Amino acid sequence: MKARVHVMLKAGVLDPQGEAVRHALGQLGFAGVESVRQGKVIELDLAETDRGRAEAAVREMCEKLLANTVIESYSVELA
Repeated sequence: MKARVHVMLKAGVLDPQGEAVRHALGQLGFAGVESVRQGKVIELDLAETDRGRAEAAVREMCEKLLANTVIESYSVELA
């Protein structure tokens, strides 16, 4: 089973990388971009075939390693 985890900074947490991208886009002539939030996508290939157990395992991975839950939120997609 494949899992995709999207990790983003929580609302209200400063995103200096996103701000740098927003600034660079403006310098390249892309007007009208008011804000950018940058995150990460993590793709996992899992041996688990049970959807419930796979999701539980991925959420545990996120809580323990893949996301800093103090400042980041995450979502999980299974395929």
